[in-house]
Amino acid sequence: MHCLNNEIHDYLKTLCPDLHISRGEYDEETRYPETKTLTIGQFKLGLCHGHQVVPWEDLDSLAMLQRQLDVDILVTGHTHQFTAYKHEAGVVINPGSATGAYRSITYDVNPSFVLMDIDGLRVVVYVYELIDGEVKVDKIDFKKTSTT
Repeated sequence: MHCLNNEIHDYLKTLCPDLHISRGEYDEETRYPETKTLTIGQFKLGLCHGHQVVPWEDLDSLAMLQRQLDVDILVTGHTHQFTAYKHEAGVVINPGSATGAYRSITYDVNPSFVLMDIDGLRVVVYVYELIDGEVKVDKIDFKKTSTT
């Protein structure tokens, strides 16, 4: 989340009391960690804003962070553009920017967000993206091979 203040934090908690946050590039609030891991069902997830990953958007660098955090699914951002990869034994997801906020190196950003449905050893990631005035929905289906 970009520049998360207490008002936005409190509002998000009304939508989801079990809210997990990692610190963004401009967040001054030190209570949020640089990275966060959590387990949902059989999946271990890692959260990281993404400005720490060099070079930005580089799949090998993201995969290295995924291995360091020892997670099945890495959720990262910073670029404000949706991307998702099935990579090695897991998934790397950048949900993009729900508001379509552009970044300094590109103004071509479609608003997007993702919802994840985790059931047993399967996760379905639903991608919602506003393209040319229409909401496009796509999905990525990932099955975990084992619980170890």
